[in-house]
Amino acid sequence: MSDTPSNPPSATGPLAAGTPSAEADRRQRAAVDRALSESPARRTGRVTLGGETLAYRVDAGFVPVRSSVLGETYGEPEAAVFTTAYQLEPAEPGGPVPDRAVCFAFNGGPGSASVFLHLGALGPKRVRVRDDGGMPVAPYRVEDNPVSWFRHFDLVFIDPPHTGYSLTASEAARRRAFSVDGDVDMLCDAMRAWLTRHGRWGSPVYLCGESYGTTRAAAMADKLCDQGVALAGLILVSCAMDIQVLEFSPRNLLSHAVFLPAFAGTAQYHGCLTGPQAASPEAARAAALDFAQGDYLRALYRGASLGAAEQSRIATRLAELTGLPRALVEQCHLRISDVRFFSELLRERGQVLGRLDARVAGPLGTDRRRDWEFDPSIDALVAPYTMAAMAYFGGELGLGGHEAGGAAERVYVPMSSAAHKAWNWNRGEAQGNGYTCTSPDLARAMRRLPHLRVFVASGHYDLGTPSSATDWSLDQLEVDGAVRERLTHRYYDAGHMMYTREADMLRLQADLAEWIAALPH
Repeated sequence: MSDTPSNPPSATGPLAAGTPSAEADRRQRAAVDRALSESPARRTGRVTLGGETLAYRVDAGFVPVRSSVLGETYGEPEAAVFTTAYQLEPAEPGGPVPDRAVCFAFNGGPGSASVFLHLGALGPKRVRVRDDGGMPVAPYRVEDNPVSWFRHFDLVFIDPPHTGYSLTASEAARRRAFSVDGDVDMLCDAMRAWLTRHGRWGSPVYLCGESYGTTRAAAMADKLCDQGVALAGLILVSCAMDIQVLEFSPRNLLSHAVFLPAFAGTAQYHGCLTGPQAASPEAARAAALDFAQGDYLRALYRGASLGAAEQSRIATRLAELTGLPRALVEQCHLRISDVRFFSELLRERGQVLGRLDARVAGPLGTDRRRDWEFDPSIDALVAPYTMAAMAYFGGELGLGGHEAGGAAERVYVPMSSAAHKAWNWNRGEAQGNGYTCTSPDLARAMRRLPHLRVFVASGHYDLGTPSSATDWSLDQLEVDGAVRERLTHRYYDAGHMMYTREADMLRLQADLAEWIAALPH
């Protein structure tokens, strides 16, 4: 991606200082410099985990990201990246600093801040939400998290540029931040800056990414290896490393097949199936997987050459597995997209399905339009997390003062639609519309680093990054033998953010503890 500003300079000299673009860059530069000049907010706290009370220090502030050419950093910072870090304090005042691993964590989007992992599962504090995925009633507050991952690591939550409080110093830097490779470069630089500032280069380093954060983390694992940082472990929550299998676009047959088990499990959950597949979610998913890997993929491959009798048989079976009307399946030419499924499964009940947690449904408008206007599952979480986070940052952490331009005047951005819409999905020198794929990066990192272990978590009711799509993605990794044995995949009975369900949050922490105990020491 080009680093030239949107209004390019003339052939005879740089952009004139008085142009609108130059003035915007000046303001952005001043905002970055002001953020980096602020002292981090520092607080202490205690949390009881597994019967042990741990004292911690919180540091919330900005680290610089500098321009980079061929891996060498130079010049003025092009971004101020906001991090919230929890580090274990000595058991006794003045005692030795504990030797601990450090885990860097971020959410996805692209365009999401790290608040969801931070206050959802990992941090010493959490926002309590409803087990069924519905929206809780205000007020929204944080409370102690009895299964925080702080039991295992020091934790650093990173907000990518233009999410949370993070920002860039120019329009060129903003465009670079809104790209697959630029984003990876910036977050690797932010990690290294944090390790240097806090003297933690001697610590084992882990990464945890969720959703697009797994796209990012897979690429970062390989990039960090180039930069001399060998990860000890990689935690991928709701994988999105192979965007092709998650996109319903023309001629992309694979997505229809890999989503089918998730559709079937969801239909069973909502009581929309009959016959053997209605017996349990497991029965529905198993039947759909068997059909998807055999007759369904062959039928999709044949397209219009499929005979009428065979097309009728496939349509009947698809209707049985998805709970959709057979006529609708035929109308879709056997190709059921995610949006079609969201808007049609519960239409007769006047409801629309959630995408990130398909256990959740919301009301359709009175005209029963077939537009999927909102995701009731994500709407149930964004406001509680945002409002609780703002109260926590401003109150308990005491972020910012009341000075002009200080953190108190900044707006915390939990999800940036502008970043998502502007994202450049190409990698390297590629141009045009391609599917981002970082699975090769992950496979290469696993081959390069003989001690790297990978833990993957998937929710059965996630229709954004279905567990069946993740299975396919992991099965395609170019690793085998002992390398593949370093990969662990666990499943949970909730959605994309499986930790919002108490039982799954407990299982996730237990599975993580088991995985960590088996790591080489």
